[in-house]
Amino acid sequence: MKSRRALAIALACLIAIVMPASGSYAGDAAKPHRIAFHIDQNDPALMGLVLNNVANVTDYYHGKGEEVQIEVVAYGPGLNMLREDRSPVKDRVKHLAEKSFPSKVSFAACGNTMTNMEKAEGHAITLIPQATVVPAGVVRLNELQEQGWSYIRP
Repeated sequence: MKSRRALAIALACLIAIVMPASGSYAGDAAKPHRIAFHIDQNDPALMGLVLNNVANVTDYYHGKGEEVQIEVVAYGPGLNMLREDRSPVKDRVKHLAEKSFPSKVSFAACGNTMTNMEKAEGHAITLIPQATVVPAGVVRLNELQEQGWSYIRP
């Protein structure tokens, strides 16, 4: 009788040790994958490559049932990707931003670049609705990396 009880206690202890280590107990949420891409060239082919990468990564992790957060940071000539008047890929950006649920795809526009373009062109620049202005694109990429995001340069 004592050996059965000792065996049961040993088994319970083993389960208590193994379960948390394997991440299989209730309430253990998988950490989302977080990836930052950048675009710094006014090249429609490169813009398309960035968006292809975003779509492929999103599809891959959705297929595995895993969450992914992606942020595309545009600065320098790459800001044209997010301009309402010049973006050759604005329909794809809209589609990716809408289809990304439950994961999140966001687009950040460099405020420094925007200010300089507005000065050079002599008028305000309108961004596509999916874009959010950040103070500086390079700083944004640095902040994301400091927060543990992976950085991909296509």
